[in-house]
Amino acid sequence: MKDEPRPHPFRDSNQDIAATQSLPDTPQTRAPAYRLAFADPDFMTREELRPVRLQLELLKPQMILDERGITSTVVLFGGARIPAPENRANAKTPLLADLSRYYEEARAFARLITKRSLLSYGREWVICTGGGPGVMEAGNRGADEAGGQSIGLNIVLPHEQAPNPYVTPDLSFNFHYFAIRKMHFLMRARALCIFPGGFGTLDEMFEALTLIQTGRMKPIPFLLFGRDWWQRIIDWQHLAEAGVIAASDLDLFRIVETAEEALAVIDTWPQTAK
Repeated sequence: MKDEPRPHPFRDSNQDIAATQSLPDTPQTRAPAYRLAFADPDFMTREELRPVRLQLELLKPQMILDERGITSTVVLFGGARIPAPENRANAKTPLLADLSRYYEEARAFARLITKRSLLSYGREWVICTGGGPGVMEAGNRGADEAGGQSIGLNIVLPHEQAPNPYVTPDLSFNFHYFAIRKMHFLMRARALCIFPGGFGTLDEMFEALTLIQTGRMKPIPFLLFGRDWWQRIIDWQHLAEAGVIAASDLDLFRIVETAEEALAVIDTWPQTAK
């Protein structure tokens, strides 16, 4: 629940913004130097202000999620181009059309997780996706169908990526910095689920795996959906045999096929079962 603002004797910032908008139109009031610093987009986007923007981008979602009482999430990563089954005919390749089954698994998994989330009134086990189309849409869609809320962490891209219509509006965030977005994926994560996808999915997967492997992040249930897909894309065993990873690193994740199997693995994961 949002705390009441602390009382203080100072004038409110919003009042000052409103006051400047009603001033006489003069060369002085039109000058960029006269703008309030925090209400001046030209100033806020200067190169020197990057550290401030990084901090703001970290703080805004964190404060909103704290105000909503959300303490843990289940993160879904996966391809933006994977179609819903009803849109298979529009897929660019037959292989992409076949991947639509993972859209359905993500949707089913999100429904199961959200039913569990509702037991905590939507504070724990909240589905979190990248907020876009494909597998991300499937995750938010499943949560919506279960009657719960879900988070979307969108990113501004050169090509259009608007939030999918199933993200809870009050939990639909937008990012400029990939690094801060990735932090928010992991800060509350209780489990990570990786579905087939492209460069972005692989990037998110390997960064999270590296953090766990190096001890920078506690081990959590780490599930890869689709044995055929992942064994073809990455030769995990070869990495271990070559010695570039330890054999024990192969225990950092599990490969699953269905939503039900994924939930069972989460519930029997050593750290979860404690």
